Amino acid sequence: MTNSLPKNVDDTMTLLGEGNYVADRSLATALYLSLELKRPLFLEGEAGVGKTEIAKVLSNTLGRDLIRLQCYEGLDVSAAVYEWNYARQMLEIRMAEASGGTDRQTLESELFSERFLTKRPILRALEPHAGGAPVLLIDELDRTDEPFEAFLLEVLSDYQVTVPEMGTVKAETPPLVIITSNRTREIHDAIKRRCFYYWVDYPDAEREFEILKVKAPTAPEDLSRQIVAFVQKIRSLDLFKLPGVAETIDWAHALTQLDRLTLDPQTINDTLGTLLKYQDDIAKIQGSEAARILDEVKSEMSQKENA
Repeated sequence: MTNSLPKNVDDTMTLLGEGNYVADRSLATALYLSLELKRPLFLEGEAGVGKTEIAKVLSNTLGRDLIRLQCYEGLDVSAAVYEWNYARQMLEIRMAEASGGTDRQTLESELFSERFLTKRPILRALEPHAGGAPVLLIDELDRTDEPFEAFLLEVLSDYQVTVPEMGTVKAETPPLVIITSNRTREIHDAIKRRCFYYWVDYPDAEREFEILKVKAPTAPEDLSRQIVAFVQKIRSLDLFKLPGVAETIDWAHALTQLDRLTLDPQTINDTLGTLLKYQDDIAKIQGSEAARILDEVKSEMSQKENA
């Protein structure tokens, strides 16, 4: 692990590789520019394509703290930035009243000091860290409400937040910010303007096979190629939720655990719940459709071998 940032795109590719992340050069370029120019990187794409993993890899390979803000509907400042420890404040007030030795103005200044401040992910990310600026992951921003996006503008523009009772807290060194979105709704342009943007798409067959070699190394090579080919064909169908790379990896692990060397219709039907997450999608693929897709996969693989 190293605390120093990559010096160019090639170094960034190497860094991601050291974290077992198989990336294409365009993603490495976007990440390098984000790190070098100290701008947040906004990653958008379908669920399960590896957006969150980039922040984890950065944290591990750079030796930086990972501070994760998992977004959800109704997320507000008290959960994302800070809140006052009201229970401790009330206890302090009662102790002061009992002792009678603290005047009101002094007590008020003590109550709204850092001692009573509960720091949430964003505020912690702005503080100095021994190993260098931390990685701040704002995960699934599309799950939040628009008012929270508006609050983030100050953070993303100036790397600072304002605590009314204490003043402005500004980062000495900006954190490495990764923002992800599954695009369940559109994020406001004001957020995107403050970030570098990259769309993380489903990988092509060759890169997905490389991912399986890294993430599911015990899977037989023929099985991995069949899995990738099958998943690639499923992604061309009209399903409610297409399988992401995470599901491909899970399926490879599951089939390896079952000691399968190749795909067969029965095994596919029995394990589709590992790959697909909605019953309507499973019902659409199970049975004759799965057998048809598998026949296509094996036929195409046979043609390549004989070519």
